[in-house]
Amino acid sequence: ESLPSTTSPTEKPPVVPNEQAAPNPEVVVNSNEKDVEAAAPRAPPPNFLGNVPNGGLQAWLQVAFGVFQTYYESGVLIRASSSNISWVGAIQSYCVLLMGFLSGPIFDRGYLRPLLCVGSFLIVLGFMMLSICHTFWQVLLAQGFCIGIGSGLLFVPAVAILPTYFNTKLGLAIGLAASGSSMGGIIYPIVFYRLLDQIGFGWSVRVLGFLALATLLIPIFVMKQRVKPPRARALIDTTVFKDIPFMLFTLGAMIGFIGLYTVLFYLSFFGQSNGYTDASMSFYIVPILNAASVFGRTLPNALSDKTGSFNIILPGAAVCSILIFCMIAVDGLGSIVTLAILFGFFSGVFIALPPVCLVALTADKSKIGSRIGMAFGFIGFGTLAGGPGGGAILQNYGPTNNWTGLWVYGGVSCAVATSFFAVVRFMKAGGKLMVKV
Repeated sequence: ESLPSTTSPTEKPPVVPNEQAAPNPEVVVNSNEKDVEAAAPRAPPPNFLGNVPNGGLQAWLQVAFGVFQTYYESGVLIRASSSNISWVGAIQSYCVLLMGFLSGPIFDRGYLRPLLCVGSFLIVLGFMMLSICHTFWQVLLAQGFCIGIGSGLLFVPAVAILPTYFNTKLGLAIGLAASGSSMGGIIYPIVFYRLLDQIGFGWSVRVLGFLALATLLIPIFVMKQRVKPPRARALIDTTVFKDIPFMLFTLGAMIGFIGLYTVLFYLSFFGQSNGYTDASMSFYIVPILNAASVFGRTLPNALSDKTGSFNIILPGAAVCSILIFCMIAVDGLGSIVTLAILFGFFSGVFIALPPVCLVALTADKSKIGSRIGMAFGFIGFGTLAGGPGGGAILQNYGPTNNWTGLWVYGGVSCAVATSFFAVVRFMKAGGKLMVKV
């Protein structure tokens, strides 16, 4: 974020905002179209955003950890349990989100370029160190912490910069930016897999590092912070804890990420371990999922500009829950590929829209960096519970893997998230269905 579990040159994942409307429980009726629309929120300080240009595109790449999970499971490089291996991807993903606590306020103070430079350096360094790893703890440090922290320094700035460039097409802008991680999730696993037998693990990872370096140089030179807050912000915005809709949405997203990451981490291994896919096809499941996620992160986000972000993420989360439960009935290659495509699309909705919703729930746009950083720092706990937690369930079933328990765990998590999103939508718009919210 991408999809999921992911290593990366930055997760857009998760990412991004809808209209810059702040939360407002009041609604007004459009006299021309007879439909109900959420009242416009209180505007931010007049000189903060200025004239929003509504143009430009930021995109980052992120490699899906699911492919590495499958390779590590083979025992060629390291010997560890599924749960332990998933800690690598979980910690990496969590660092991406947790570092928002630090990178958000730093971004708000105007230090975009230092964040880009330091984050990019750590990502490339992590890849190079990963290429010479031989033990589990070395992989954990290089891929989990080094790449994760580097990606975390880039994630929030990549999201928070967009509301200063867009206000009428924010959902589409962030959806396009978020699709970059899905594109990375297509390219990186295929490059890794195709090179693995030819040049070995070490040089395959080094190639990914050089690819990351090339792509990360572009934003370093291109991205520009258009405006800065009039004054420095605190590391923590304490008003968040009194904002009930914001807190409920953040909690719901955290629980939902548990479900998402059970699929993103284990779908590839699921197909191979049950004989539904051979070793070659199992590596392509993740790129297939990410290819579908490109459309899931762009089309619904564009639609959210017209219908409202909560009206899109709510059914998207519900469908994710249903699809995870459907994993229980998988019985062959056709069904697993079909579910990978469908889940890729709808998980893209779940991954790309939370930042849009968080922006909509933030009245003072000068606090966007801090608020998004705080929210995703908490949401990141879902990645820890999804990967390692799912791995523990998977292995706690005697000699065979408990796949049914894993999918129930993920499906229930997304179902609970759906209920939280429904509550937040009700708090903003009441029981009216034809409301843009």
